[in-house]
Amino acid sequence: MAKLPILMYHHVTEANGKGLTISTKNLEKQFKYLAENGYKTYHFEELQNLKTLSSTKNIVITFDDGYVSQLQLALPLLKKYKLKAIFFVPLDFLGKTDSWNTSLLEIMTSEQLKSLDPKIVELGFHSFYHKKYTELSNAEIEADTRRCMEFVSENELNFSPVLAYPFGKFPKEKTKNEIFKKELQQNGIKYGLRIGNRVNQFPFKRPFEIERIDVKGEFSLLKFRQKIRFGKWF
Repeated sequence: MAKLPILMYHHVTEANGKGLTISTKNLEKQFKYLAENGYKTYHFEELQNLKTLSSTKNIVITFDDGYVSQLQLALPLLKKYKLKAIFFVPLDFLGKTDSWNTSLLEIMTSEQLKSLDPKIVELGFHSFYHKKYTELSNAEIEADTRRCMEFVSENELNFSPVLAYPFGKFPKEKTKNEIFKKELQQNGIKYGLRIGNRVNQFPFKRPFEIERIDVKGEFSLLKFRQKIRFGKWF
């Protein structure tokens, strides 16, 4: 089995960043490191058709929340270093701001999502209403997921069947977890992403509990390198 670290980013800024916000300076350092050290990036659409990974250095780059900053600042860097990424989008907030967080950061519109080159950016689900699944009933989660599917169909958006859980939260109690996964599958979802900060093995043993490494804005390049190698130990 191959190692497959999955990176999680959020807002990008030209100023200094920390926490969930990363500066273009640090993001470029990280992307440059990946490109110069032979990391192969993947979309989930590709992964679902693979049983093994051909490269010894593999990685998935993800961005949550669909911020305009990802279009304006992250996309040019992805192009520059010939990397791929997945943008996870909370669909009820298209053309609005992140009211669950700062209420200040703009989120892309449907037209902006359509303008993204699918060879570079894959679109994935981040729920419809960006609520914690741990605070919703399974019926509410199912309705939210169904609304996602209806919305992308109505607006002719091309989304892959992968879902990043808002805030990384998902039902863990055995019975509720089994119902949760079954309802996601029935709505066409094939992969579910949490946080966890561990490096995955591919093929995924638990496709609805895929872990991501939370990349903080204040990480040094050394810490970034340690994170993608060892996960939560650093």
